Amino acid sequence: MTVRIMGQANSAMSALQKKLDTIGHNLANSNTHGYKARRVEFQSLLKQHMNNLNDPVNTVGRETPVGLRLGTGSRVGSTNNNLALGAMQRTDRPLDTMLLQPNHFYQVRVQQGQTDEIRYTRSGNFYLSQTGNGNDVRLVTSDGNTVYGENGPIEFAGDFDDIQINSRGEVWARYEDNEVLVGRLAVVEITRPRLLEAVGENLFRLPNLEDLGYAFNDIVQPIENADGIIQNNVLEMSNVQIQDEMVEMINAQRAYQLNARSITTADQMQGLINQLR
Repeated sequence: MTVRIMGQANSAMSALQKKLDTIGHNLANSNTHGYKARRVEFQSLLKQHMNNLNDPVNTVGRETPVGLRLGTGSRVGSTNNNLALGAMQRTDRPLDTMLLQPNHFYQVRVQQGQTDEIRYTRSGNFYLSQTGNGNDVRLVTSDGNTVYGENGPIEFAGDFDDIQINSRGEVWARYEDNEVLVGRLAVVEITRPRLLEAVGENLFRLPNLEDLGYAFNDIVQPIENADGIIQNNVLEMSNVQIQDEMVEMINAQRAYQLNARSITTADQMQGLINQLR
């Protein structure tokens, strides 16, 4: 029995530690633009069924199985992203944008080492970076990753007088008296956002959808009506609620403390048994 208690407490403490790490990550990113809070969900490990009630009378009017079910602990089942909209912060910066629907994402190309793939982000603070081709510039994220437009990277001549991104995601540059449409943000809707995996730097990626039985075009869909999908000159703040995270942290710490104490109690019981003569 004491071995079972220690095993259950050990698995529970391991899961609770991962929850505490996630809460700490949320708190650390409470001021990160576009960050989405993460939630850890637990699931039970295998249960042992003890059929110790053999009298047929025990089954009369009973809806649950007869006997005892002894659990073997718990583990982290999944870590999900809370995609609820964060607060809006006005910056009056022309390259700052905010998506107004929770399942909409910008597309970003990430090239790091052997990694070369399209990832997704809610962070709309964009910048311009020189392409190396004369005076041309390219729209990038704060980490230097290329922001994708409908026709690929958004590149244009850098000698503009003014630039603006409108509510349709269109990027307009003004050269003297001429306004030129230089690109349009390729905003997409993720129809099954629980499939998204957080990979750091405020980015998400999709797993191999074929292995999961999904078609890419069913999960990643372009926005048909782009009117009013973006608010310009503002940024989306993190949706982390500090008070909720503090409550979750206290509850997780108390549960961790309870399981640690159960290990100590089981150890004391074994000590008493060993002292019997």
